[in-house]
Amino acid sequence: MGLIARWRAWRERRLIERHPIPDALWAQTLARYPFLPDSPRLRAISSLFLARKEFHGAGGLVLTDAMAVAVAAQACLPVLELGLALYDATTTIVLHPAEVEAPRRDHDEGGLVHEWSEELAGEAMEGGPLMLAWSAVDAAATQSEDAPVFNVVIHEFVHLIDMANGEADGLPPLPSAAEGKRWIETLTLAWDRFADRVAHREPSCIDPYGSAELDEFFAVASEAFFVQPARLAAEDPQLFSLLAGYFRPGQTLDLPPSLAHDPGGLRTQRVAKPAIPS
Repeated sequence: MGLIARWRAWRERRLIERHPIPDALWAQTLARYPFLPDSPRLRAISSLFLARKEFHGAGGLVLTDAMAVAVAAQACLPVLELGLALYDATTTIVLHPAEVEAPRRDHDEGGLVHEWSEELAGEAMEGGPLMLAWSAVDAAATQSEDAPVFNVVIHEFVHLIDMANGEADGLPPLPSAAEGKRWIETLTLAWDRFADRVAHREPSCIDPYGSAELDEFFAVASEAFFVQPARLAAEDPQLFSLLAGYFRPGQTLDLPPSLAHDPGGLRTQRVAKPAIPS
């Protein structure tokens, strides 16, 4: 380990020591969101996240430590192996008590201006703050195991990962153009399969919202991967394998038998990991 790497590791250890998550609060968070693993690494990287980000309440919401830790723990799931650097472009998280009505404006091909409003449970903006509705964040703790997975925190932070190499298009940072091409081909095929399920009104663990655009499909599929991985693996083994190869490279996962000999995972772009417990 070089001098700069040792200095970064020392600085991150100091941040964790200065911003520890109390035992009782961490236990409360795990109990409230049972899909979160009881992982020392997740707890440590969540501490780093809290040290680096600014939280603000809006619309009269009074922020609590429990709210901030709940957001941090869920946000850190996708970058547990990739590193927090993928979130560097966003430093501010704004929590509203409920969904926010956002005005929208667009021009069609004929030059006509269309204006409408849209209710948002969350929104990630390139280079700007990330907005979350606390009612939606809290709802992730009590959702049906038979319904499509809904997790606004994972959804919006996966959009940040998607935007780490440009606009949100369903293509996260990968080591090479060849792997990017393979990723898009594999994800697009999964998107087509999902669209067929939605069109035929077949049940799915993936939110139907993902049928609209490829970047939204990446985000909602990631929600299912982290919250109900067994359901996703049973529904679409190829998609599960693609996401596992990106988010959990080199790890042994409980894959269905159809994936045992052909995991098909992609190597992820390696980002310097914090020197935190594994």
